[in-house]
This record gives sequence, C-alpha cells and structure tokens, in this order.
Amino acid sequence: MPQFRFRGIASTGKPVQSEFEAPTKKEAKYKVDRLINGKGIKFHALDEKQTFQYKAKKNGTAPLIGEQEAYSKDEIEKALKKVGYTEVSIQKKLFNIRLGVPQEEIVTFMRLSSDMLRQKMNFDEILDLLHDDTQNPRMKEVIRQIQKDMKDGKDGQEVYGKHEDVFGKFAAYMLGLASTSGNMGLVFENTAKFLERDAEFKKNLRRALFMPAITVLAVFGVILFYVGYIFPVTAEMFVKYNIELPPMTAATLEWSYFLQANWIPIILAFVIPLVIFVAYIKTHKGGIWFDKVLIKLPIMGDLLHKTSIEIFARVFYTLYSGSGQNVDALRVSAEACRNRYMEKRIKEVSVPMMLKDGAGIVESLEASNVFTHTALSRFKLGAESGSLRENALQLAKYYEVQTNYKMQSAIDQINLFINLFIMIALIFITVVSAESALVKPNY
Repeated sequence: MPQFRFRGIASTGKPVQSEFEAPTKKEAKYKVDRLINGKGIKFHALDEKQTFQYKAKKNGTAPLIGEQEAYSKDEIEKALKKVGYTEVSIQKKLFNIRLGVPQEEIVTFMRLSSDMLRQKMNFDEILDLLHDDTQNPRMKEVIRQIQKDMKDGKDGQEVYGKHEDVFGKFAAYMLGLASTSGNMGLVFENTAKFLERDAEFKKNLRRALFMPAITVLAVFGVILFYVGYIFPVTAEMFVKYNIELPPMTAATLEWSYFLQANWIPIILAFVIPLVIFVAYIKTHKGGIWFDKVLIKLPIMGDLLHKTSIEIFARVFYTLYSGSGQNVDALRVSAEACRNRYMEKRIKEVSVPMMLKDGAGIVESLEASNVFTHTALSRFKLGAESGSLRENALQLAKYYEVQTNYKMQSAIDQINLFINLFIMIALIFITVVSAESALVKPNY
C-alpha cells in the first residue's frame, strides 16, 4: 500500500510530521484532514513515498548503483553523502512496477525464521540474514521495512498488516500475533505449515481441475476446427458432383453449415452465461453460494470440504490457548479455512451461540452444520478430556493424510475420463474421415 508523509506546523510553531498508509492520495488527504481538524495544525505538505534510482561514487571505488524508496531526492542524497559518497546522481524511477513475491519465498522466510528462533537467535539478526540471502527485490524491501518498523516500536499487527498483499491476510495476522505471543517460533512454524499446505492444495487443484479443463477445451477446439473448416473442403467436393453422401458424413456437413452460419450466437451463448456466472461468484453473496455448492460436488467436493476443515483445525490449534480465547480462535480459524460458506456459518451461528447463549464449543460447531461427524467427534473428545488443542492438531494431520491420498485418486479418475473423452473425439474424427474416403463416385 502506498506510504505518505504529512508535514505541518503546530500552533506553537513546532513542526509536526506523521507517516501513514493509504490506498490513494485522495484517501491520504482525507486522513490528514481528520488528523488536523480542530487541533490548530497548519497544513504544509503531503509527500508520497517514491522509488528513486541512484548512482554514487567514492574516490577510488567502483560506483554504487541501486534503488531506494524515499519521499524526496534530498533524503537519499543526504544519506549517501553521510557515508562518504561525493558524486551522487539521483533520478525518479519512471515505471515503478511492484513485482510479486512467490509463495515459496514466503514459506522460506517463515521456515528459516522458525528454525533460527528455536536456536535462540535475536529476531533482528534473523531479519538481517534473510535480507542478505533473498534474491527477490520486493521481499528485500518488505524485510527491511519490517525491521525498521519494529525498531520504531510499532505494534506487530501494524508492522505485518501493511504487507498483507505479500503475506496474505491470515499469514499477516498470525505474524502480527507472533510478536506478542510467548512462542514466536511455534507461530512461525505453524504459519509456514499452513502456507505449505495451501500451496500444495492449489498445485493439486490445478492438476485435478484446471489442466483437464484446458485439455477438454483444446479437444473441443480441434473438433470444431475440423468440422467447421477442414471437413467441408473435402465433403463439398462430393456435393459439387452430386455424389450421395453417407449418413455420418452428411450429418457432419449439416453440422458444419450450422456452425458456419451461427458461430456468433453460439459463442455468445457460451460466453455470456460464463461472464455472468464469474461476475456473480465474485460478489459476496455469490461467493458464499459458490463455496456451498463446491463442498457438495461429487469427487472433489468431499476433498475441498475436508481440506477446509483441516485448515480450520490447524489454525485453531495455533491460536487456542484456553477457554477465554475460544471466540477469537474460532473467528480467525473460520476466516482462514478458505471457504466463505463455512466462514459465514461459523461466524453467524457458532460464535453468537457462544457469546449470547454461553454454549460450549462442540455444541456451537455442531449447530453450524458445516463439520463432518469425524471432526465433531474429535472436538468433543478434546473438550471432554481437556486436550482440545491437541485433538485439533490430530484432526488436521488425519485429514492432511487422507486428503493427500484421495486427491491423487481423484486426479487419476479425472485423467481417466479425460483420456476416454480424447479417445472418443479421435474415434469420431477417424470414422468420419474414413467414411468420406470410402465414398464412391457415380460414373
């Protein structure tokens, strides 16, 4: 998110300065107006942090070339001259494209932080090592900003919350909690595990759904190209000489003429409903409906449902620390489970039951009607034995193993259907071509 700096003059004549984040400059000005309203502060300037490219030299050394974010050129020039550089050239970067950070880079950051924290290393030293080791420019910038904010004494939620676009909503929240928890290493480790599972799930989902879908579309495209363009060139030669066509060849030629005459309405008939559907599921209401349907689908629905429960249980294990933390743990776990319908049911049914009616956690989760019998039995056993947290982790591990096996089975089944579909398409093209080749001319 863009960073801004407000500069003003207090009624006493003392300079006032404040740094903050805002999505746009208009929103930043609105924040400044609220800040100075009724406080006797005179507005002086509102600066937006920009990226500058610099080149600096010391006597007898190679030139130093790099990029730095700052509110003005003067800030960078003063900093470089302060460490002995004399010949300084600074230009504002014209095209500041903010590259993303790969998921693997984030997981590595979490894992290494967790390992070094267990070795009792100072977190500031860990950030120094990670900054020097990473090759991703955006990640370097994020680590350095985290280090600066922590030295300034900012709250953990504020430090990591501004990098939500890099870490993700849940991971940023967890890292914010880590700074105030009694065990930073454990929080980092569990967050890394969550991100690893999330990346693995997305990879498997692409294998199970996206790639087969692309294959099916490609086969459809080949069939349509053959029927609509290649086949008529041959078949029309027989029509030209009044040769009687076999049934399948005649039917295919009629289909070809239909496609050629109505290709625009046919494309619109497919594209318009698809666009409307995608637009609808991007809405809040549509997204909840779509996630509800997803977990009820054959084959993949059960996998998606159990994966969401696994994530819920894993996050709950990380956050739960006693009876007083149940509500917050439930709320955050629901937000992390990656299913908007389950999140809605837990927040609107389970949480109010606990707050208003004083219901127990198992009773409240059962009332949401989004958990499997296995999940509820594990939570019930944990509540009765006083080991709710441990049972949540056991449930997460159980569903992790089960979904991994079932995902591979589902991928195999889907690939089998795709191969059958391709075989049928090839048989169709082969039979039609062979039938056309066997047409006998009328002499």
